[in-house]
Amino acid sequence: MSEATLTLRAPLRRRVDAGAVAWGSFHELDAAGIAAQTGWVEGEGAVPLGDLFEVRGGPGGRTRLLGDLSLMDGIGAGLTRGELVVEGNAGAYLGRRMRGGFIEVRGSAGARAGAADPGAKRGMSGGEILIRGSAGPGAGAGARRGLIVVEGNAAEHAARAMIAGSLVVLGSLGPDPGLFSRRGSIVALGPHVPPAPYRYACTYRPPHLRLTLTYLKARRGVPVTPEQIAGAYRRYSGDLAELGAGEILAWTP
Repeated sequence: MSEATLTLRAPLRRRVDAGAVAWGSFHELDAAGIAAQTGWVEGEGAVPLGDLFEVRGGPGGRTRLLGDLSLMDGIGAGLTRGELVVEGNAGAYLGRRMRGGFIEVRGSAGARAGAADPGAKRGMSGGEILIRGSAGPGAGAGARRGLIVVEGNAAEHAARAMIAGSLVVLGSLGPDPGLFSRRGSIVALGPHVPPAPYRYACTYRPPHLRLTLTYLKARRGVPVTPEQIAGAYRRYSGDLAELGAGEILAWTP
């Protein structure tokens, strides 16, 4: 698969809003077209990506970003197809308004990965986000569809007001996951505490989860164990203050 590579020219000193970058068009842009895309640098205004990154390759199905992008928000905004790989950390609002494709962060991500924008009713509506490190607060908040996987820990308010979709967390799950969730599914493979509006329903072996975890291990290299793939899960239904059709599936070692 051909790819474009964006290598950070120097460490970021100010926050960069990359939410207006046409990430979904990178598969058809050459290096010059990608470099001409603009982000918004705090205190400076619009700045071409070519001023921030050395851009090589493209067009192709994959884009790689090299460097610590903890201060860059909105990476992958509006993605509809292709693969986006961040070789380092990512900032807030990873995959905002994402509708398809695949994003992998080989580090940690800031707040609200795959989540709705402030004031918006829904977040990502398709695609996959894989975070190899930890995720900041509000991962998957308001997500409409899609899959988010966090290999590390997920901070507080994960999947808040999730409409649908799935969030899989291998590490610890922070306080108040799934509050106001309508139909979303949280898979907790590590430590967690179900919030008060959730009620224990049963313990079983979900066949759909076995398929999902098998896919993540075989296709994405996610380090789930055979015991987690074939194991029993406690199902908690909630949020009972909403439809009560959401769930937390908690692995039972």
